[in-house]
Amino acid sequence: MTIKTIFLDRDGVINKEVCYLHKIKDFKFIDGVFDACLHFQALGYQLIIITNQSGIGRGYYDEDAFHVINNWMLEQFKNKRIEILDVFFCPHTPESSCDCRKPKPGMFNQANDKYSIDMKKSWMVGDKEADIQAANAAGIQNTILVKSGHAIDEKNSNAKFILDSINQVKEVISN
Repeated sequence: MTIKTIFLDRDGVINKEVCYLHKIKDFKFIDGVFDACLHFQALGYQLIIITNQSGIGRGYYDEDAFHVINNWMLEQFKNKRIEILDVFFCPHTPESSCDCRKPKPGMFNQANDKYSIDMKKSWMVGDKEADIQAANAAGIQNTILVKSGHAIDEKNSNAKFILDSINQVKEVISN
């Protein structure tokens, strides 16, 4: 049996964009993220976070620091009765030849291998065109870019929807 999933980028979608975020004190949730995730759960979606973390590869912080902030974030979701099924991260730099760094679909493929996801019924919510490209390459056509992170070239985007923030996503994903 397959599951339907909402894939979420972290920085700029779940939390405010901070260059190479690696300290809990700098982590600020974006308004509406908890309500949106509760809405997705109520619709029967599983939630998976897919995030590039090149700060690890660049030596700005290590994987332990990433896991500390990640575990803290997951605890905040849990406190709001939101279950994040999994978090997939790419620690590599843009110059790497890995297959996991978005815009490549590796993290989506890892998630699908682990959980048997119905990519046709799943969604990606990101804040960069690379999020959309990776989702499309993995077979996800339901895509949303939010303007709460990076600047978006709306005229040249392949996103199905472009919204101000995750707070508006529940208006689009309603079944």
